[in-house]
Amino acid sequence: MSRSLKKTLSIFLLLILCLMTVRSVGADTAELIKEYEKKLVDIRQQKNTLSTQIQEMDTQMYLTGLTIQRSEAKIIETQSEIEKLGSRIDNLDSSLNTLSKLLLQQITKSYKMRSISLVELLFETKDMNDLTNKIKYLRSSQNNNQKLLIQVQEAKSSYEEQKVIREQKKQELDELIKNLEAQKIALKTQQAEKQKLLVDTNNDEVVYQNLLALAEAQRKGFVSFVETSGGDSIIAANAFGSGSDGAYYSQRDARWASQGIGYSSESILRVGCLLTSIAMFGKKHGDNVTPSDIASNPFRFSGSTAYMKKPWSGVAGKTYSDFYGSRANINQELDNGNYVIVGVYRYSCEAGGNHFVLLTKRDGDDYIMHDPIYGPDLKFSSHYSTICSAATFK
Repeated sequence: MSRSLKKTLSIFLLLILCLMTVRSVGADTAELIKEYEKKLVDIRQQKNTLSTQIQEMDTQMYLTGLTIQRSEAKIIETQSEIEKLGSRIDNLDSSLNTLSKLLLQQITKSYKMRSISLVELLFETKDMNDLTNKIKYLRSSQNNNQKLLIQVQEAKSSYEEQKVIREQKKQELDELIKNLEAQKIALKTQQAEKQKLLVDTNNDEVVYQNLLALAEAQRKGFVSFVETSGGDSIIAANAFGSGSDGAYYSQRDARWASQGIGYSSESILRVGCLLTSIAMFGKKHGDNVTPSDIASNPFRFSGSTAYMKKPWSGVAGKTYSDFYGSRANINQELDNGNYVIVGVYRYSCEAGGNHFVLLTKRDGDDYIMHDPIYGPDLKFSSHYSTICSAATFK
């Protein structure tokens, strides 16, 4: 066996081995993804403890890492396919040019032959044998031209088809790259979420269970209020206007109603009354903040819940101040021109109230409020009577 042939065979075998390795890695990743998806389902069926929550987060992060590996492998594979298609297209282009030139030459030659009359052909032939050969040549030339034309058409068709496939692969590659970036962002978010949970709970099971109890009590109260208030539907952007002070926001506003809160699965529409009230306070004091901005900051909330940590993070350069629902303190703040966020009673005062609104001023023995559900500049007594909690920013 020649040295050249041995070298070619070695390269071929190495290529086969590489392909088998890539397929093996891809298959292993797919199996691991299935395994950890099942593991994640099993963990979620266990009792919700800090330990199982951390285990779930670790499993999810590992699963996201596997998904990233799969995406990276698919990107490499697609890039290779695009390169091969490019080479194939170049070869087809070269073949198409060669065939087209050859066809043009044959057509020109055939045209010249066709311009010779039968009489001229008879005079130019030496004998019958020569005439027969010339006629056979003409027929053969016509057949060859027809075959060549078919080859040109097939080459052109294949050329266009390969170009379409390459464009599809390029679009697929763009989508894969976009998905990969999203997966990497998701992994960073999951890592930050785990770290935040450990900080918020001091890695303590008792603290974690207390946090869950508070968050669940507030969530139930908020959801029950929204579902029974008649305000559980999304409205058009700025449908209620901005209020007399230009600071009103609705948690039902289409611009953010469906948005998630922090790392939780809850939406602003369902449980966003408090954060919307805080956003209105900030806007009143010159901070161009929206409910969407508040909800987008996971560090305002406890763990992976929508429960806002106390003391509430400040807005407009002001700091949280709590006075536990004291009417005298509420009146004093309003008389000083400072808005007050209050939790109101509908079913209970657990977790500070079932709904939060922003009081903007006194109106005799009553108050004027911006209600995230019902609208701006409403009388407090038109919907509520009992204040469970009160706080402001100074």
